Amino acid sequence: MAKTEQKIPAVVALVGDDVFLQLAALAQLLALLPKGAQRIDYDGETAELADVLDEVRSFAMFGDGKAVVVRNGDDFVKKYRGQLEDYIAAPCDTAMLILRMEGMKATEKVYKLIQKTGKIENCNAPKDVSRWIIDRGKSAYKLNVAPDAARMMADLVGNDLGRLDNELAKLALNCDDGSVLPKHVQQVVAFQREREMFDLTNALAAGNTAAAMARWRQLLQLDRSSEFRAVTWLGIWLENVRKAQPMIKRGESAGAVGAALRIWPPEMQLPFFQTAKSMGSRAASRAIDSLAEIDYQIKTGVGDAAANVERFMLSLFHPS
Repeated sequence: MAKTEQKIPAVVALVGDDVFLQLAALAQLLALLPKGAQRIDYDGETAELADVLDEVRSFAMFGDGKAVVVRNGDDFVKKYRGQLEDYIAAPCDTAMLILRMEGMKATEKVYKLIQKTGKIENCNAPKDVSRWIIDRGKSAYKLNVAPDAARMMADLVGNDLGRLDNELAKLALNCDDGSVLPKHVQQVVAFQREREMFDLTNALAAGNTAAAMARWRQLLQLDRSSEFRAVTWLGIWLENVRKAQPMIKRGESAGAVGAALRIWPPEMQLPFFQTAKSMGSRAASRAIDSLAEIDYQIKTGVGDAAANVERFMLSLFHPS
């Protein structure tokens, strides 16, 4: 059976705050055009409506198609709303007009018109990043990402879809059978330094300062930039300690606290809970203030950064 050609929309709005999703959607749209089609870009903040519409209505100089892309489309639509509504109601088929926008309400007339004569692409970051990782792994890389592996990726990387996609591509090269488990996530090179820093904060969470110091010195030998990244990771860990305090007071279990704060791996939830409980809210707050001061010292070149971080870690459980 012959493959059905996908219809090329006359007007498309890429609506959302995620750059990766916008660029991915844009690439898919451009792939619909014939080979050698032209692409013309405008900045919506400065573009004139007449110039954009003239480009849309004129024939392509080379090839059989054309895409006119307007970034910062919110400003463009706001400035020329009425005229754009007239054009979108009866668009020409000589080129595809693509508006890249951060937001547009479904109740707006321009939204309804684009829905009728073109296409709206939702480019907002997903609320369930783990689900996105699983779906993206399957559709783009033929990977079967286990739910716990997806959650680990989301915890390590956050909601940066571009980086997550990059890591999925690397996992596709490292997983021969296409199955992605937590152990594979831990082994990916891009996570290696983060994992080592993660082990350091886990040692602190368990109250094991000797193991934390050993990990810290090993990190410094491997990567001198660790002294700068450590402040960020220690800050994340201390914020979790602070957030745990009211949960502990309410009598929530170590498992409930660990799950709510995404403490990985699961066996670290009880040590984290015990450490947070022993520190208390006042000590956690003082530690956050102290870390902020160390961060300032590092950024202003006061003292030795690595030594400052080491003294801070020692002071957590052995205050002077």
